[in-house]
Amino acid sequence: MSNLIPVTVITGFLGAGKTTLLNRILTEKHGKRIAVIENEFGEIGIDHQLVIQSDEEIFELNNGCICCRVRGDLIRILAKLRQRRDKFDVVLIETTGMADPGPVAQTFFTDEEVKESFRLDGIVTVVDAKHVGLHFDDTREVREQIGFADVILLNKTDLVPAAELATTEARIRKMNPMAKVYRTENSAIDLDKVLNVGGFDLKRALELEPDFLKAEEEHDHDHDHEPEGHEHHEHEHEHHDHHHDEDITSVGISAPGDLDEKKISDWLGKLLREKGQDIFRMKGVLAVKGRDMRFVFQGVHMLMDGRPDRSWGTDPRHNTIIFIGRNLDRQELTDGFKACLAH
Repeated sequence: MSNLIPVTVITGFLGAGKTTLLNRILTEKHGKRIAVIENEFGEIGIDHQLVIQSDEEIFELNNGCICCRVRGDLIRILAKLRQRRDKFDVVLIETTGMADPGPVAQTFFTDEEVKESFRLDGIVTVVDAKHVGLHFDDTREVREQIGFADVILLNKTDLVPAAELATTEARIRKMNPMAKVYRTENSAIDLDKVLNVGGFDLKRALELEPDFLKAEEEHDHDHDHEPEGHEHHEHEHEHHDHHHDEDITSVGISAPGDLDEKKISDWLGKLLREKGQDIFRMKGVLAVKGRDMRFVFQGVHMLMDGRPDRSWGTDPRHNTIIFIGRNLDRQELTDGFKACLAH
C-alpha cells in the first residue's frame, strides 16, 4: 500500500478559490514534491511565475514540482508521470469548474496500471461561500462536487455575514455529512487537512462514524418534533422557492444484527446497477453472519471496492452504511437493507 503514490483531486466552481489553493500548496515550504495535473480546458491555474517552460505536456516548475496538462486522456498522462515517479511524492489533479469529479475518481479503481502505482487519497471541493447560494440552486455541478467530497473548504468566509455562513454550512452538511468542512479565507489551510485524508482508504472508511450517526439522529429529529402550528416566518421564502439541493442528500443506515452474505451482496449489486449513476459515494462496515471479520466497503457511482477488515472481537456486531447521491429514497434503502438481515 505504502509505495503507491497518493492522489488528491481538487474540484470546485470557477472562482471558488481552487487556483489559489493550488498555488498555495505549490509555494509553501512543506518538503513534499508535488506533481500537478491540470485539465486543459479553460485557464491554466498555476501561477506563471512558477513555470519555467510550458510548451511540453509535462514541465518543471521553479520550485522543483512538476506539472502536466491533460489534453485528452488522464490514464495516458498518469502513465507518463509514472516514468518519472522518482521526481515527486504526491499528485494533485485540478478539475475544471464545471466537472463532476466522479469519472476522475473512477479512473483509480478501473485501470489496472493506474492501480499499480497510484491510490486516490481524497476529493477536496472548494466552495465560494459568497456565491454558493446562487449556484446551489441553478448549477447541478456545484451540488455534485459537494456530494463527492471528502474535504470541503468553505472559502471567502470573510465576505459573508455569520448567519448566512451558518445557513450555507448547514446545507452543505446536510448534503454530505461524511466530509470534513473547514472555513477558510483565501484558501488558507494546513496542508495536512487536504493531503493524506484517507477518503478512499477502507481502513479509515468510517472514522467519521460518530458524527455521521449524530447527523442521522438529527435528521429524524427534524421530522418528528415539528410543533403544531409552528410558524416559519423567517424561512417563508425558502418554502416558496423549493431548494434544488434537496435532490442531493445522504442516507445513513445503522442497525445491529448479522447480514445474510448472499442477500447483502445481491442487494448492493442490484442497487449499483440500477441506481449507481445517482450514488456518488457510499461507505459501510458490515457484520456478515458466520464471519468473524468486519466487512468494509465503499463505492463511487457503480464501482465498489470491499474487503474483510479486522475481527469484531468483543465489539458489538453492528452495520453502518452511508449513501450520498441524488434522489435517494431513504425508506426504500432502509427496507432493502433490513431485508438482508439473517434470521
